[in-house]
Amino acid sequence: MGGELRRGGSASGPADTATTETADAQPGWEPRPVGTPKAVGLVWGLLILNTLGSAGAKTIIPLPRSLIQMVTMGALLAAFTLALALNLRLRIRTSAFLLLLTLLLVPSVISSVHLESGLGALFRCTRLALFVGTLWLLSRWWDGGVLFVRHHIRMYFAVLGSVAAGAVISPGAAVPELYGGRLVGALWPLTPPQIGQYAAVIIGLTVLLVLGRRADRTSAVVIIVPSLVLLALTHTRTATLGLLIGLVLAIGSLVLTSAAARRFFAWAVLCAVVAAVALSSALQAWFLRGQSQENFSNLTGRAKVWDALLAAPRTTSEYLFGVGLGDKSFGGLPIDNSWLAVYHEQGLSGAVIVAAIFLVLGGVALLRPPSLQRACAIFLISYCAIASYTEAGLGDASPYLLHLAVAASLLTSTAATTPLSTPAVPRRRLPRFARGSEVT
Repeated sequence: MGGELRRGGSASGPADTATTETADAQPGWEPRPVGTPKAVGLVWGLLILNTLGSAGAKTIIPLPRSLIQMVTMGALLAAFTLALALNLRLRIRTSAFLLLLTLLLVPSVISSVHLESGLGALFRCTRLALFVGTLWLLSRWWDGGVLFVRHHIRMYFAVLGSVAAGAVISPGAAVPELYGGRLVGALWPLTPPQIGQYAAVIIGLTVLLVLGRRADRTSAVVIIVPSLVLLALTHTRTATLGLLIGLVLAIGSLVLTSAAARRFFAWAVLCAVVAAVALSSALQAWFLRGQSQENFSNLTGRAKVWDALLAAPRTTSEYLFGVGLGDKSFGGLPIDNSWLAVYHEQGLSGAVIVAAIFLVLGGVALLRPPSLQRACAIFLISYCAIASYTEAGLGDASPYLLHLAVAASLLTSTAATTPLSTPAVPRRRLPRFARGSEVT
């Protein structure tokens, strides 16, 4: 399956070897960039493992939280060490996204040294610094191609595979009453919003790869269909809306240049209209998840936490720099809003930096000419923007920062690093009488 994603055909082929051939040599085939080690994919997988979190549903085999934290933090240390070994000369690519992430460390450290959130705040600052440092080391291989998109899809599909395996082994543990019958991770503690997020992201990226002829339909179906089933079982509204709106914006950026995008868009609109008419009651029941209108209107209690957070008194230092990196909660309840979580932990300065990240990535994406890379970046940026309203994570090491990092790698311009071809110099034709004097 991994090989099929790399290439429009067989699982083995030149996509796994360094080559200088262009993607135009064969439709659907994008070779791995010259000099990109295969271990880069392992580093990316370790970063994803680090961001899976340590809190969630009860697993089939009880896993102590300390053990999970040891595994996730060990994965980050291993990722940084391996990335450093791959890039010993510290060759990095300039990136406004990474520069802003590095700048985000400033309010994080300023607020965390006061220890208002305990020693854990300094630990989280160290984790964020290693996370950003690893991304800097990997930026050497950000070349505007879809290499990291493929790594993203493979790794998260493997995570979803563990969720599906847990559901098969113990359906009761995978769909507990504690979460209202929503799908959770039974082998690794994953919550329904996490599973929904991973499924929505790889569905959207895979659809775009198919439209861009960078993946064959068989391998795409193998990924999309199970991911759709898992997304439906999580009943995650944010992930579903992010997927739909993100795909509309991404495919909309291709409709003027891609006939496949226009056909897909037309069929998608037709299917959406038919589904809205024929399955309106079922869709409404799925969307409400058995909640009352009042509970739905206040976003499952989130609005009450947000109002309390905004009404809480703050000192000037807390207003500017926050109270330090914590567990994204207020008063013992989850904040579930990235902007308010950043405001609470990193202050107004942190919120401004996060807003600048979206403005920079979004502005660069709009200025790029239509392409598959631009469409994938637009999908990831828009998904993270939509999910930020009901999910936290933009101010700390999280899957959302990895999504945005993939978008940044897609928007990287290689014009400055691509050697200019030397124009061919026409050979002078020597007269016949002068040829005899040439040295032979």
